[in-house]
Amino acid sequence: MRAFGDNRCMDQAPLNIALKEWDVVCHALCQGKQHILLRKGGILEADGEFELEEKQFLLFPTFVHQSAAGLKIPYCQSVSTVRSEPDIIHLPGWADVEKIYRVPGRSQMDRLFDLHIWDTPLIDMRFNYRPEYPLYILLLRTWRFERPPQISNAIEFAGCKSWVPLTDAISTDGSMPACSDGELTAAHARIKEAFSI
Repeated sequence: MRAFGDNRCMDQAPLNIALKEWDVVCHALCQGKQHILLRKGGILEADGEFELEEKQFLLFPTFVHQSAAGLKIPYCQSVSTVRSEPDIIHLPGWADVEKIYRVPGRSQMDRLFDLHIWDTPLIDMRFNYRPEYPLYILLLRTWRFERPPQISNAIEFAGCKSWVPLTDAISTDGSMPACSDGELTAAHARIKEAFSI
């Protein structure tokens, strides 16, 4: 990937895979307010390491399962209660996975409380869901679209699935970095310090 002048993305191959995530989290990532996602292992683990199906992906915002109770107070007002997903999906940006870390334990995760928008109940839920599997942090380099591309929602996008394959690939040219290299380096250092790596 090559950047020029104002750091707009250039020469990045179009993307045709998207990761479903809460709308409020997608926007926090694209605004540089958050640089991480949480995922549980157990599905794609090889040689004891968690693997992602894709290392670069579009962000596919979802609305139905968002919960204000799982967010810090400043972000609760961004969550609206809806009964169905919208007919048109606006893709706010895309992400590149910089690093994957296994979370050693609950106390280590608490040391990163200022690096994300989730509140304690959601972090507890992530740890308690399928406790036999470890929790992983994905450190992301996120890019935001100046004009978010739109796609029509489809039945094949529905359900409890993380990955959404798109019929048409989306160009990332002209997208802008959500944070500086320095901010991402600082987040990386915070995680390593918290996890004693």
